[in-house]
Order: sequence, then C-alpha cells, then structure tokens
Amino acid sequence: MGTQPCAAIRYGTAALLTALALTGCAGSTPPSAPPKATATTPGPDPSTPAQVCVSLVSYWAKETLKGSKWSGLDWEQKGLSNQQYEIHEEAVAAGRSEERTAGRDKALELIDRLVAQRCAERDGATGSSEERKPPA
Repeated sequence: MGTQPCAAIRYGTAALLTALALTGCAGSTPPSAPPKATATTPGPDPSTPAQVCVSLVSYWAKETLKGSKWSGLDWEQKGLSNQQYEIHEEAVAAGRSEERTAGRDKALELIDRLVAQRCAERDGATGSSEERKPPA
C-alpha cells in the first residue's frame, strides 16, 4: 500500500487543475484593457518563491485559524514544503494567541505580517517536502 493513496491524490489533483486551466482558456479573448487590482479583485499571480510562499502559507494559516472546512488537510495536501509548514505552524500559534487577546481581525493581520517576514527571510522556504516527519 505505502504511498499509493498519496500518489493517487497528487495525480488526481494535477489532472483536475489541468482540466480547470484548459477549460478556463478555451474560447476566451483577452480584454481590451487589463482590469485594475482592487480590494475585491486579486492582483497579479505571485512570481517569486517568497511571494508564492506568502500566498500559500498565509492562506492556509488563516483557514486553520478560522477552522474552515479544508483546514484539516495535511501539509502535503496543502502544497507546502517542510519549511513552509514550519512557518504555517508558527503563524497559526501566534494567530491563536493574538485572537485570544485582540480578536480575530488582529490575528489574521498578524498572520499576514509574520508569514511575509518568515517567507522573505527564507527566500520562499522551499526546502524539501520529502521525508517529512510528523510532529512529536
């Protein structure tokens, strides 16, 4: 049995993402002018390892703090490296502490700041996701 279930999940997820990307591109025409990023529309896709790290880790840390439906996925299912998972766990712990004293909004802001700082310090924290050992 081994890693077959994880491999099947990875292949299924990759196939789903590919299908979604292909259907989103089929028959579309570019807009005459690109939309401006606002508070309700996302900006450009992250391009540096640090930006990708911030996007992934901040999202999942906030979802974990909120206890959302998907927050229980493991680090690999969330697409995090070992180093990104460490940042995630640090951010969630800090967020929970902040939430107890200052409320959820402040906790979510703290998560964004902490994750941005840690991802920048570690240049995207892309360390290996192989041989991840569960927390003791």
